[in-house]
Amino acid sequence: MIPDIDAVARLVEDVAATEIMPRFTRLRAEDVRDKGRGDLVTVADEAAEARLAAALTALVPGSTALGEEAAAADPGLLRRLGQDAPVWVIDPIDGTANFAEGLARFVVMVAYVRRGAVLAAWIHDPVARATAVASAGEGAWLDGRRLRAPPPPERLADMSGTLLAGFYGQRELGRRLQARGRGLRTRRSLRCAGLEYLRLATGEMHFSLFTRLLPWDHAPGVLIHAEAGGHAGYLEGGAYAPARLDASGLLLAPDAASWQALRDFLLGG
Repeated sequence: MIPDIDAVARLVEDVAATEIMPRFTRLRAEDVRDKGRGDLVTVADEAAEARLAAALTALVPGSTALGEEAAAADPGLLRRLGQDAPVWVIDPIDGTANFAEGLARFVVMVAYVRRGAVLAAWIHDPVARATAVASAGEGAWLDGRRLRAPPPPERLADMSGTLLAGFYGQRELGRRLQARGRGLRTRRSLRCAGLEYLRLATGEMHFSLFTRLLPWDHAPGVLIHAEAGGHAGYLEGGAYAPARLDASGLLLAPDAASWQALRDFLLGG
């Protein structure tokens, strides 16, 4: 059973309005700390995650929450993705570095996962006041408008997108991907995975490749992109699975054929 999509959307929007936006551009130095390797957390992240975890698990009795900040404190919580109980995967602020710098490039992301499958997803942009939602087999929507991934261009060289490789993951693979990417229309990263997924699902760009594969960064976006008609897969092969963290990269493209062509080009196959 999939929870009420609209009810969850309203909950996410309310938490963003009450816990996140009042703190935007008003953070004090003591409100921000570094979790390591430039990965920031703010009091807004922690407050929003606490509210979301409590409210979402109350919606579905027996469900559990897997939030980014809780998992940073206790990585063992990732095991919940392999259990039978439904799991709410929560990224309270995706793009925390932007948020901390006062840049309006951040979102709230939630996914509903059961037995390893992503069944529903929400990405909310609190600044634009726009919410994308999807449920498995029911399509993806942005404020009532059906989302459609763009058709691939005739020439591979005309494909536009982002290659988020190099800082995380295998250094040699990152260098190789960046070099091969010069043959494509690569775009500047927004430093926010959720916004990259919205660019894919709304047709603003064709592809994206990620080498950091934490579930809260991708579970919501992969479903929204898939329900918009897009295709995702690991460079090594296989469909996306939230619990899989050891793949070298996750590639998204408009369809299976363009995905294969893009993957072969990037890996030199």
